[in-house]
Amino acid sequence: MRPTLRIGVAALLLLLAAGCATRAPARADVRDPWERMNRATYAFNDKLDRAVVRPVARGYRRITPHAVQLGVSNFLSNVSYPTVMLNDLLQGRFTPFVRDTSRLLVNTVIGIGGLFDPATAMGLERGDRDFGQTLGKWGVKPGPYLMLPFLGPSDVRDTFGRAGDVFSDPRTYIRNPWWGYGLWTLGFIDTRAHLLDAEGVLQGAYDPYAFIRNAYLQNREFKVRGGSSKSEEDEEQKMLEESGIEPTPPAPPKDEPAPPK
Repeated sequence: MRPTLRIGVAALLLLLAAGCATRAPARADVRDPWERMNRATYAFNDKLDRAVVRPVARGYRRITPHAVQLGVSNFLSNVSYPTVMLNDLLQGRFTPFVRDTSRLLVNTVIGIGGLFDPATAMGLERGDRDFGQTLGKWGVKPGPYLMLPFLGPSDVRDTFGRAGDVFSDPRTYIRNPWWGYGLWTLGFIDTRAHLLDAEGVLQGAYDPYAFIRNAYLQNREFKVRGGSSKSEEDEEQKMLEESGIEPTPPAPPKDEPAPPK
């Protein structure tokens, strides 16, 4: 090796060594000891979402009238509402149980099977309780953060809680597989369509995986501590404010001018 080449190689090695020495090591999150596995699962979910789930959700939103989408969301919420009522009882919250039972009856009878939501107009706000919250109320620790294939962010406690949610959902006991699986699939698409509006938030995140993890864990801790009765919009706004990222405002309708900046 010629002397000039040796000097060049040596200088390059020194620069690389200096860069490694001055770069602060990444601090592992104690809540996420399985981060390598979770990031691999997140990458898989993201690729599947980009290739299949997101296009389907966008197509559903584009071709389905807004009134129909709202009716589907109301109906699916009403069908799965016994899970909320059961967890009211398991958490010893009898006043919310009476309110949620009244809400289910009102929307089922007056709301034509849950297609409409007259209960909210009557002051019967929608509750939000699940088995993961109930386990937390009983003192079960969340355990390590866990990114589930297809299902997304969770933790060990909420993973077991999901099983309880499934067994308490009336859709599980529909014997006709076409109706049963069809309702589960429709619920999955409806949920993903609602998340389309929140995609702009991740665009401002330096590390989308870490942002989703922190937002999920903060939200679950908030619910276990007693905030499960807040609306979904309030919870989302709280998470965004804590994360320091402003949500992307929705685009104005085509027939209305954009507000001045």
